[in-house]
Amino acid sequence: MSIAGPLRVMMVAGEPSGDALGGSLLCELHGLVHGSIEAFGVGGPWMAQYGLESIFPMHELSVMGIAEVLPRIPNLRRRIAETIALAVLMQPDVLITIDSPDFCFRVARQVRRQAPGIKIIHYVAPQVWAWRRGRARKIARYIDHLLALLPFEPPIFIDAGLPCTFVGHPVIERAAVSQAAEKFREHHFIPPQAPLLAVLPGSRLSETSRLLPVFGEALKLLVRAVPDLHAFTATVPGVANSVIAAAADWPVRPIVTKDAGEKAAGFAACDAALAASGTVSLELAINAIPHVIAYKVNPLTAMIARQFLKISNVNLINLVLGETLIPELLQEACTPANVAGAVLSLLRAPRPSPTAELQRIGMKRALNTLGMGGEKPSLRAARAVLAVLEAG
Repeated sequence: MSIAGPLRVMMVAGEPSGDALGGSLLCELHGLVHGSIEAFGVGGPWMAQYGLESIFPMHELSVMGIAEVLPRIPNLRRRIAETIALAVLMQPDVLITIDSPDFCFRVARQVRRQAPGIKIIHYVAPQVWAWRRGRARKIARYIDHLLALLPFEPPIFIDAGLPCTFVGHPVIERAAVSQAAEKFREHHFIPPQAPLLAVLPGSRLSETSRLLPVFGEALKLLVRAVPDLHAFTATVPGVANSVIAAAADWPVRPIVTKDAGEKAAGFAACDAALAASGTVSLELAINAIPHVIAYKVNPLTAMIARQFLKISNVNLINLVLGETLIPELLQEACTPANVAGAVLSLLRAPRPSPTAELQRIGMKRALNTLGMGGEKPSLRAARAVLAVLEAG
């Protein structure tokens, strides 16, 4: 399916994972549209590669948690107003909002009221199956079409009156290349048999500020048990400086990268990972990397969230399997001792450990359930966008 250009696309992403989704989608749209694409809105380096001009730095929106958001409300309101004004002024053929529902849905609601002729597509279905299921019907009032990453999501939204297409998760397009593992280790002088741990503290300052101290103390405990341990840390520009500063005091000096290619090579080379909860867990699963999830938010945020959550796990792999295959060390459980113990079970000799092998088997089963195969998810997403436009 294709459409004649030029096509004027406004895209809005609020964090690095959304920027990556938008970049892949924009790339595929360029391939399908017979003509030029004018892309503008809010995004980061991934979307900028494919021509998107951002009206302000995306990292200003990368904050999570009720208590964490409160001090930022005045600036967030100003950025919401600027984004709405841009849509109304430019009148794009389509407005594509990506994840970050607290920001994106506020924008979408006002654009629907002030410029009802603009088609609005949201990419990444909000997790109404986890909490506030009634949101689905409300979202249908101002979103024309929803692009879902998970196969069980479309029926929920279609029943609420919102057209929804399952496209799959584009993270599978960034699977590590096994041939890169040997080169990565050689380049960084890591012996072939030395254990390599990926340390991934998140992409928001609100995440890294809470997790980096815990991860650093956990590494001190791990080094006592695994003296030849090496570490690799992938980060993003908005938090890179804080990650590098914190890592300077770690007992293991990690390889720190902001480069996507280097990250993929590091994933190919590592034996296990310690990561903040989020999209990266699916990326680790796709690359068959055993891992531990840890996360902390402001206590007030945690207390409120516990009142609404309807699920026993937060990790997608665990949710799909219906069991806690991937350790989830959340809030009070997110301590250096707990983190070190869980990671050690993945690194313990003989390598790979039985625990690590069980994770690999379970992750493969979960990914098969999620329908990860066939046409590229970002290409399916691009075709769905064009189908909405061609349908008028």
